[in-house]
Amino acid sequence: MISIANALMAEITTAAEAAYPDECCGLLSGFGEADKTLTITGVHTSDNVTDGTARDRFEVDPKIRFDVMRELEGGPERIVGHYHSHPDHPAQPSEYDLKMAFEPDLLWFIVAVDEGRATETTAHRVDADATAFHEIPITTDLKDPS
Repeated sequence: MISIANALMAEITTAAEAAYPDECCGLLSGFGEADKTLTITGVHTSDNVTDGTARDRFEVDPKIRFDVMRELEGGPERIVGHYHSHPDHPAQPSEYDLKMAFEPDLLWFIVAVDEGRATETTAHRVDADATAFHEIPITTDLKDPS
């Protein structure tokens, strides 16, 4: 199960709506394990630096990733996943997402954005041999992570 504060979920959906009709992207930090409870404590927005079309592809800026890794170094939190949006498509991993799933330990948060409005967010993890994604339930609460 994934636990995330409403305020952090709102950051993700706001970024997804702002990027429409392109895909947004960013990193998620937190602690715990997805097979028990993984708590998201940070949302780190990135420019979409894809070489392809940003309408159906995303790439997190490597500088953001290194900055977040340095920020979290030595503490209990780590990068636990990333998020991106699917403009005018469901919040389900695409074939391209599966092709790009190089790190099986990372979560994939996907936000469906229909006509500029976020409609659904799902969380997924790729299996060990990178042949399929498995959805993981998300719970939200009213507490601010600070």
